[in-house]
Amino acid sequence: MSALPSDVTWVQRARAGWLYAVGLIVDGVGFLASIVALQQLPLFLVQAFVASAVAVTAALAVPALGIKLSRKEIAAIGAIAFGLILLAISAAEGEARRVSSNFEWTLLGCGIALGLLLTIGLLDRSANRSCIVLATTSGLGFGVVALAARVLEVRDPWWSTLASPALWAIVAAGAVALVAYGFALDRGRATTVAAITSAVETIIPAGVGLIVLGDEFRSGFAPVAVVGFVVTLGACFVLAARAEVE
Repeated sequence: MSALPSDVTWVQRARAGWLYAVGLIVDGVGFLASIVALQQLPLFLVQAFVASAVAVTAALAVPALGIKLSRKEIAAIGAIAFGLILLAISAAEGEARRVSSNFEWTLLGCGIALGLLLTIGLLDRSANRSCIVLATTSGLGFGVVALAARVLEVRDPWWSTLASPALWAIVAAGAVALVAYGFALDRGRATTVAAITSAVETIIPAGVGLIVLGDEFRSGFAPVAVVGFVVTLGACFVLAARAEVE
């Protein structure tokens, strides 16, 4: 979009960016799917799948952009698939442990507080430091979204769910995360932004899920899950380099 002449109209810009709009719609569908998945699946599994989207991006870059993947990157995609299989067979399905409303209000407070961290990152004149702060803010925001989605209870009637603090935590933290991610990409290397955001949004919610929300492994599969988690996340970092524009 930035490559277009400055005198083009917004309609022309919209037409030129239709593929970007399609991408946003697909991202939105994936986001909603992850929220639904978190109702029954542990955070360490769902967040690992979310982080592994970089593998899909790298694979699609081959036919779409004519990029040739190196052996290291092909091995990383295979490692992600292997790690996700280990996580899938080791995760115990089930709803999150019931938490008090205080936990949901805390998540909402965190989502709002992240707005302050976003402001700090935007006002920082150091591009490198600003990038790190904004990428971390984005990861924390997406992490809060995941935690809120895990504890969100769809009430009967459904419209009464609008009063849930967890729902508004998803809205607040999600908005901050998206804005922070966009500005982080504008101020730093895409590789750095992708790596920091993926690490924060995956590791922190997974830990909280295991400690606070009662996420569990299948009996005897804890070591398998740990190996799968480490392999998946490590391979994602390798593929994050594909986000860098040459």
